[in-house]
Amino acid sequence: MQAGKPDSQEAGTLPGGLRLWTKSYVNGAASTLLTTLVTFPIYKTIFRQQLHAVMVREALRQLHKEGLSKFYRGILPPLLAKTVQGTVLFGTYDTVLHWMSPQATLNRPQSLYHCSLAGMLSGFIEALVLTPCERVQNVLQDSRKDARLPTIRSILQEFNSYGVGKRLKLGYYRGLVPIIFRNGLGSALYFSFKDPIRDALSEKGLPSGLSSFVSGSVNGMGVSLLLYPLSVLITNMQAQVGGEVRSTGHSFRALWESRQGRVSLLYRGGSLVIFRSCITWGLTTAIYESLKGRSGGRN
Repeated sequence: MQAGKPDSQEAGTLPGGLRLWTKSYVNGAASTLLTTLVTFPIYKTIFRQQLHAVMVREALRQLHKEGLSKFYRGILPPLLAKTVQGTVLFGTYDTVLHWMSPQATLNRPQSLYHCSLAGMLSGFIEALVLTPCERVQNVLQDSRKDARLPTIRSILQEFNSYGVGKRLKLGYYRGLVPIIFRNGLGSALYFSFKDPIRDALSEKGLPSGLSSFVSGSVNGMGVSLLLYPLSVLITNMQAQVGGEVRSTGHSFRALWESRQGRVSLLYRGGSLVIFRSCITWGLTTAIYESLKGRSGGRN
């Protein structure tokens, strides 16, 4: 991949450049907000599979038994988190990319090195900002915590009851290390291959919207499957409340033993991850690229 042609003036000195960065944050928020509303039921089913290592039918049976009133229990944290995620992920990526490559416009191909590095940095920032939301979400969706911690307020009260040092380690930022690794690597891969796949499909005659959707779907599916074991580990680490904080390595060994040392059990829920990731990242990418085009971010 080669960098695009230099712009006539350095980015950042033009009002249009500043407007583009702002639009990236807004477009990212809008695309992830809409996508989350559509895909939350799929996410909740996957969560139950990751937590209890059950089949799809059993996860759906649990949700059906709990009733419609609890079906959307826990949607507020992911709705807020995903909206913030899109804001941070796409906005920070474009900002970092333009900062690293000021002579190239954002609507032209960038080097693979710049894309991967900007994606990784945006993933790190995303992890630091959103880990507390993911933590609350995972506790809320664990049915074993219904009686003790039924609401967001009760969870926050529990975390705030810890000492200052343990409030972050035991409470809001439990499982931070694997989250940083997952988000950083996942974002680097996504942004490295999103545009090349889209452009290759467009060259074959696919409409821009469809090529963006397919690019996001293929990208999201590959990244999610690759990093799925980390997501399972994070779910199990963050569903714990109180007790001793285990290292990432110790937690993974415990998870591996609970899955009887079988990859098939570790990947339980993987089929739905493929489906959810195809829809989630396909829709997110297509909506974002459409909004970006409307705001003048692409040729």
